[in-house]
Amino acid sequence: MRAVSAPVLSAEIERFVQHLRVERRLAARSLTLYTAALADLQARAAEDGVELPSAQPHHLRRWVARLRERGLGPRSIAITLAAWRGLYRYWGRERLVPNNPVDGLRPPKAPQSLPKALPVDQAVALMQAPAAAESGAVSAALAARDHCIVELLYGCGLRVGELVGLDHHAGPQAAGWIDAADASAHVLGKGSKRRSLPVGEPALQALAAWLACRGLLAHGGEAALFVSQRGTRLSPSQVRSRLKAMALAAGLPTGVHPHMLRHSFASHLLQSSGDLRAVQELLGHANIATTQIYTKLDFQHLAKVYDAAHPRAKRR
Repeated sequence: MRAVSAPVLSAEIERFVQHLRVERRLAARSLTLYTAALADLQARAAEDGVELPSAQPHHLRRWVARLRERGLGPRSIAITLAAWRGLYRYWGRERLVPNNPVDGLRPPKAPQSLPKALPVDQAVALMQAPAAAESGAVSAALAARDHCIVELLYGCGLRVGELVGLDHHAGPQAAGWIDAADASAHVLGKGSKRRSLPVGEPALQALAAWLACRGLLAHGGEAALFVSQRGTRLSPSQVRSRLKAMALAAGLPTGVHPHMLRHSFASHLLQSSGDLRAVQELLGHANIATTQIYTKLDFQHLAKVYDAAHPRAKRR
């Protein structure tokens, strides 16, 4: 399979990308999306014979219309506009443009979809699923690792990137670690923001079981807490694959993925406590509006209970 070459950007756009990478410390996935959006902007301007610093709002409106004609969804268009707007704001600070032609543009409104969370009984079933039946020390180590992973994803609400970024020991170079003595996890979240989370007793027990056999898999000197069978740091795709297999073995829906356990953590915690601000802090959301979507999920759960149980809710 041929490797996909990176887009060739102008020097002016490349400086903005460097700004995003070094100063803004944009996540790798976001940087890839922004770079693609900026390459698209550059191509559309060249196609129409427009110098980007001289582009006017009507040019940008035309290019957004072409995105819609191409079939891009509201979320993709929103990301594209964010990249374009950021470029012109950066150029504005550099005094390369007098105004931002993207400022008045808004993406089409996307229908708000509720996050998918597991019911409590299914989440508990996944945590309590028996270890793999294969015999042998390596199989037992893999089973202990996988159990620890699901306990941390559900028990702490970690993103999969935060989970695989955990190191075996705390240190100046560690992106994240778990302090078992203090029952706390310290992770590096979005925007390179650190946060600390409590770790429950079941997760601590699972961690101790995994650490007892981690040496069977980890290469000497490997810093990662979670390693693959090859002895190196586990990747997000490997975690997704293992979680899918575990969910199937536990009789859960096939669509279980790491972020569903994060949604489940938030939803179940909000149902029990009703403390939206605490859930925001634990999830590491910069804006509480992001967390408020779980109140809708909570209301949906309550509505189902009402429809099923209250005599006045019965519909003919």
